[in-house]
Amino acid sequence: MEKELAEFTDQSIYRMEESTRMIKKCLAELTEDEVWKRPNTSTNTIGNLMLHLCGNIRQYAISSLGNTQDNRKRDEEFSHSEKLPKQELLERLTNTVEEARDVVRQASPEEMLRKRKVQGFELSGIGIIVHVTEHYSYHTGQIALLTKLWKNKDLGFYDGVDLNATNQE
Repeated sequence: MEKELAEFTDQSIYRMEESTRMIKKCLAELTEDEVWKRPNTSTNTIGNLMLHLCGNIRQYAISSLGNTQDNRKRDEEFSHSEKLPKQELLERLTNTVEEARDVVRQASPEEMLRKRKVQGFELSGIGIIVHVTEHYSYHTGQIALLTKLWKNKDLGFYDGVDLNATNQE
């Protein structure tokens, strides 16, 4: 089972790092003001989404899976109005993902299967990793869409990759 868990964690970490790469590419295209711009009152800014990702990854992967204190203040992620520079946002996100990656890699098989309550949901360690990976991907898509709206350009996430290639054994 350890071999299978290692493959699962490697693939999950790969996807998290892919999301980080995509967000970094988006930020390179955006001005500081665009990072904090709202298309409407029902939409979050890219800056708030990045703070939210840090909070969510910290609560689920670092605090719960890593068995440390949960100090998350979720509402502040969305109400934060100080326009942090995009470089600081990226550093916070990158550091959070790196810390989560280390926790995921060090989780024992017992921790991967142990159920615990996170944000009111009962999840195993595997469930936590699935949540973090899909949640990160979901908000990465939102950040990419906002970037495309502000810049009206293809972001080239997969430049150099033939996405029309068929599956092979």
